[in-house]
Amino acid sequence: MNRVILDQRVNAEMIDGLKNNTRALLSFLQNQNEGTIVYVLEKLGRLKNGSSKEPLLSLLNSQNENIRTLSIKNLAKIGDISLLPIFVKYARSDESTEVRRESVSAVGRLRNEKAIPVLIGFLKDNDPKVVMQAIRGLLIFSQREEVEEKLKKMINHPNELIKEVISKEINGVNYGSNNKEKHDEFPTFLKNTIVQGDVMETLNYVPDESVHLTFTSPPYYNARDYSIYQSYNEYLNFLEKVFKEIHRVTKEGRFFVLNTSPIIIPRISRAHSSKRYPIPYDVHPILIKMGWEFIDDIVWVKPEASVKNRNAGFLQHRKPLGYKPNAVSEMIMVYRKKTDKLIDWNIGQYNWDKVKKSKVADKYETTNIWHIGPAFDRVHSAVFPIELCNKVITYYSFVEDLIFDPFAGSGTLGLAAVNLNRHFFLTEKESKYINRMKEDLIKGRRLFDSKNGQPNFVDIKNFISLTKETV
Repeated sequence: MNRVILDQRVNAEMIDGLKNNTRALLSFLQNQNEGTIVYVLEKLGRLKNGSSKEPLLSLLNSQNENIRTLSIKNLAKIGDISLLPIFVKYARSDESTEVRRESVSAVGRLRNEKAIPVLIGFLKDNDPKVVMQAIRGLLIFSQREEVEEKLKKMINHPNELIKEVISKEINGVNYGSNNKEKHDEFPTFLKNTIVQGDVMETLNYVPDESVHLTFTSPPYYNARDYSIYQSYNEYLNFLEKVFKEIHRVTKEGRFFVLNTSPIIIPRISRAHSSKRYPIPYDVHPILIKMGWEFIDDIVWVKPEASVKNRNAGFLQHRKPLGYKPNAVSEMIMVYRKKTDKLIDWNIGQYNWDKVKKSKVADKYETTNIWHIGPAFDRVHSAVFPIELCNKVITYYSFVEDLIFDPFAGSGTLGLAAVNLNRHFFLTEKESKYINRMKEDLIKGRRLFDSKNGQPNFVDIKNFISLTKETV
């Protein structure tokens, strides 16, 4: 049945009348198609008495799992302990996982001591979502010694989400820090500062939880003259050390956005093959292990004409196994520093004026496929497009936040930050790129004012002095 017609015929007033009249509701449901029944079940709202109990029980024989699930969900609203055996029956034997999960949830929603043994039994279920619903129901009784003991043992459960819930709710583990600085503030000596020096040495002097957002593209493995490593493992170990420090200096619940892509090391002769390294996929488990939470994967797509042609040989012979697509994409991986607080908490750390000024304008990206042309520079061979920086900064920070790039290159992120009323902190060891940044930032001094302060170029020695002055 067409939903528009259905909405006109079965309105909220009619549903309110039906749900308080057992006979009328039963008769109505027996003469409707599945679409109408689902619609009514979704709109029943609060059930203050048992008038709807018998009609809902009659629907549990339906072959439609959505109808059975919604019936259980609505029965739970009644709060009738006599329904416990019904919930247990469907939780144990229904062929639908959704019905089973909703049934265990219904047992918990009874909030009755008689449900405790049942919920404890479901802690051993093979479905982690069923176990999670059982935990949720038992948390109400977590002050009871026998319940607390059972829940504490769940820290050894193989499912990572269950471990996190038990760590927070039972063992009292939280991911917050003791940093007393306000969430929307940062050390002033980092404001619009560019440090020429080794990134690890520099980060040693950056206080915990100083940075609101990091967006960077690390040097690719042995692809440039400024990024030579003895082995791929050495390269990954270097990145791990840097990303661990970034985790330390990032504020609770804030974001780390990483741009990488697989890299090809050319073959040394025709007798050997080239080697392709899957950098984003090797880095991901390292980040998760150190305490970053994966949020999103965004694919940056460049015009095919702008990338190296790998099709030439295949174009001629068209033989299977020799196919090589042109690599037009790079990965923009979005991570959040793990916390037991929701995003709303982070937003709530700002006053309404800052939140309003930071709101994202229309025509924002609605998918995770971003079509952006590459940028070219006479000095740096791999620069961020300003459009890419603008999007990341806009979507993952507030005005006046501190934006960090540990591998700053030509400093595009810094320019984008100032343009968007943010502040930047950059590190770069190559003097030719520092000089390139000076050109751009001096040329763009009109971007800075008395409030923002001028860009501050320092070497590592002077940077250390700055950190001591603030102590």
